[in-house]
Amino acid sequence: NRIASKLIQKLKAPDVKRLLVRAREAYKERGIRCVVHSGIKVFFSMLISDTIKCYYYKMFKPKSFTFQGQIHNYFYHRYGRTWENERSVEVPIIWEMVKKYQEGSVLEVGNVLSHYFPVQHDILDKYEKAHGVINQDVVDFQPPKKYGLIVSISTLEHVGWDEKPKNPPKILHAIENLRTKCLAPRGKIVATLPLGYNSYMDKLLKKRKMPFTKKYYLKRVSYNSYIEVDWKDLCEVKFGHPFPYANGLVIGIIESD
Repeated sequence: NRIASKLIQKLKAPDVKRLLVRAREAYKERGIRCVVHSGIKVFFSMLISDTIKCYYYKMFKPKSFTFQGQIHNYFYHRYGRTWENERSVEVPIIWEMVKKYQEGSVLEVGNVLSHYFPVQHDILDKYEKAHGVINQDVVDFQPPKKYGLIVSISTLEHVGWDEKPKNPPKILHAIENLRTKCLAPRGKIVATLPLGYNSYMDKLLKKRKMPFTKKYYLKRVSYNSYIEVDWKDLCEVKFGHPFPYANGLVIGIIESD
C-alpha cells in the first residue's frame, strides 16, 4: 500500500499521458517485451529517491559536453530533475555567461537560475511569486536602467503560447521589447528555446524570422548526451520523442550596436 501510494503521489496527468504515448510507440517499434522491460525500469525508477538518482547521474553518466569550443559539465540537480531534460545543458551555458557580468547589469527573463545558485541579478517573471522577482509582462516591462546581458532559459516559447487568450505572435513583441527597451548599447540577449514545443515559434525559426543575429544548435543524441549540430540536423526534431522533453535546442543571440 505504501509503495502504491508513493507512485500515485509522483504520477501526474501529463506524466501518465507521456508514459502511455511512449509505451504505445515502443510497442509498435519493438513489441511487447520492450514495453514490459521498460515498464519495470520505470516502476523501479519511481521508487528511487531523486537524491539517489541525482548522485547516480553525477557519478556514472556523461560528465561534459562541448558548446562553441568550450567544455561544460552537465548540470544534474534535484530541483526540476535536470538529468532528464534540457536544463542539464541550458543552465551551465547560461550561468557561465551570467558570471562574466556585473550583477546589476544582468536581467533574467523567467525565474530559473535562482533555484540553483545564489543570484544577485534582476529577474522578470510574470507568474512566479518569489522574493526579488519582478512580476510584470515581458512585453510591457520598461526598466529604469538598461542591461548589458539579458538571458532567458526555456521561457520565451511560453509567451503568448501558454497564455489565455492565446497569442502566438506575442513572442516577437517580447523579444522586440527586450531589445529596444531593456538592452544597453553593445549589450547581448541570449535565449534558449526548445524545439517542437511551440509550433508557431518553430515556423519562425525555419523561415529565419526570429530576430537573432546568431543561432547555435544542440541535439539530444541519448538520454543524457547532447552534441552541437547544424540547423539541418534539427529542423524536424520532435518534443518528447525519442527522449523526454526537448530533443533539440536553439541558443539564440542578439547583439546590439
